[in-house]
Amino acid sequence: MTPVRRQIDTLAAEYPAETNYLYLSYDGSEDEARMGGAPRVLVLGSGVYRIGSSVEFDWCSVNAVRACRALGYETVVLNHNPETVSTDFDVCDRLVFDEISLETVLDLVDIERPEGVIVSVGGQTSNNLAVKLARAGVRILGTSAASIDRAEDRHKFSSLCDEVGLDQPRWMEYTGEQDLAEVAARLGFPVLVRPSYVLSGAAMRVVWDQKHLESFLRRAALVSPDHPVVISRFETGSKEIEVDAVADHGELVIWAICEHIENAGVHSGDATLVIPPQKLYLETVRRVKQAARLLARSLDITGPFNIQFLAKNNRIKVIECNLRASRSAPFVSKATNVNFIDVATRVMLGQRPRGLENHTLDLDYVVVKAPQFSFSRLTGADPTLGVEMASTGEVACFGEDLYEALLKSLAATGFRRPRRGVLLSIGGDEAKGDFLGAAGLLKRMGLALHATSGTAAFLERHGLPVRRVHKESEGRSPSVVETLFTGAVDLVINIPERYSDQESRDGYLIRRTAVDLGIPLFTNSQLARLAVKALAAKRDDELLVRPWSAYQQEAVRRAARAPERPAPGARPAPPRALEREA
Repeated sequence: MTPVRRQIDTLAAEYPAETNYLYLSYDGSEDEARMGGAPRVLVLGSGVYRIGSSVEFDWCSVNAVRACRALGYETVVLNHNPETVSTDFDVCDRLVFDEISLETVLDLVDIERPEGVIVSVGGQTSNNLAVKLARAGVRILGTSAASIDRAEDRHKFSSLCDEVGLDQPRWMEYTGEQDLAEVAARLGFPVLVRPSYVLSGAAMRVVWDQKHLESFLRRAALVSPDHPVVISRFETGSKEIEVDAVADHGELVIWAICEHIENAGVHSGDATLVIPPQKLYLETVRRVKQAARLLARSLDITGPFNIQFLAKNNRIKVIECNLRASRSAPFVSKATNVNFIDVATRVMLGQRPRGLENHTLDLDYVVVKAPQFSFSRLTGADPTLGVEMASTGEVACFGEDLYEALLKSLAATGFRRPRRGVLLSIGGDEAKGDFLGAAGLLKRMGLALHATSGTAAFLERHGLPVRRVHKESEGRSPSVVETLFTGAVDLVINIPERYSDQESRDGYLIRRTAVDLGIPLFTNSQLARLAVKALAAKRDDELLVRPWSAYQQEAVRRAARAPERPAPGARPAPPRALEREA
């Protein structure tokens, strides 16, 4: 039994409908699709929107379709989400509104007879079908299914890194038969529990003690039962770096490096990203690029890919490599003014553009991507950052420097500059010490400081007067929650401490109350410190609003002018003002 393509009646039978909206049906024998004579490409879309997979992948799907059409191909899109742009009537030649599953794709391949299937632009759902499609004889455009499997399977990828000499955190494969004491003996705590073939860090956890290890391992095994769970050493205090790139038969074509503001331990989808990198050693950048070249050759990559690294003391370690478009592909494309997905699609179709290698360190501006959360709509959710993704969107803003770009991005997510007071509740002496300078800046900005007992004692010992408030478990007044309800606080900085169950309960009440009252909240030390520095350095009226095209055109003009190198010791000329655009 084989299905046929039926048209979706977009006019509710009021008038005869001629549409490229289709679905597969076993009801009837007449195929209602209109076919052209050009060679065609089947593009697998992003599927449903959910935490971890959203509009970023639809952007990639649409740009892949546009590139295919520009090269003269008919385009067929498989997607079943009416909210996506890829399901608009004028995007592709034929849209099949059906589930993204092996059975549906195989049926479509039999009917459409495409030149190949693009699986690398729709996120993890479509990428997970690569191996099964290849076994069924379907041509995968771009990187081979064998390479995709080698990168997605945590055990195989770790073995590859060992073979080519790329450093990585210490790891072991967990099959369910090992004694959990062996994990602690071989790796030590903390460890990162990671299932394979998952998106958005599903069931991924940082585990700090033996007590919680077993329950997290059991959950990870349930999420990805057909693949091994990998336990790796969690490197505390490391900076995380991402590379988005396109390769052609293992040769790097274009690349961009993003620096995470938060240290490792925050999922890349929830992290605040900056391009070009602001605080990386040049040697670190060089090593990251060398590693990207090595992995591209080793996996014979053709198309888009993303690699995540840890960096500490100028040493890098590979976390993972995704042989597909990443959720940061739209961000780096707009930041660099080079459409990574257009380039990747042309490469996959054998039409490689020339002279494109992108040197993102030469940008004349800074771009920051900030996550957008929906905790206020998720009753009872704990608004903290971790290795499992929680954000539901993102924004990116340009600026002349890091402070301007960061403040614009935060403002776009709903952040408001504090005017009255700041509540500080910081767990751990190291985190308190790290935040001491930022606390002094807040005081010099004229903001009243309210602090819980431990934080207040620390700040007072270092000469910063604060108003003490009490955690709910202390049962004393004024309590944190009471203070938040008075309106005296319009910014909350709560850095959780990982080890104490009581601290977790008290911290949850602080964070949840802040979210429910609409008070801006920081729960990451690195981001909080940088945001405070930015607030101290920039007034709101200094955050100039300019169109995206203004930054890009200025960059093009500067590149075209190709100024001569200044003489040694010469002072650089002041930046030119951008022309006002209509």
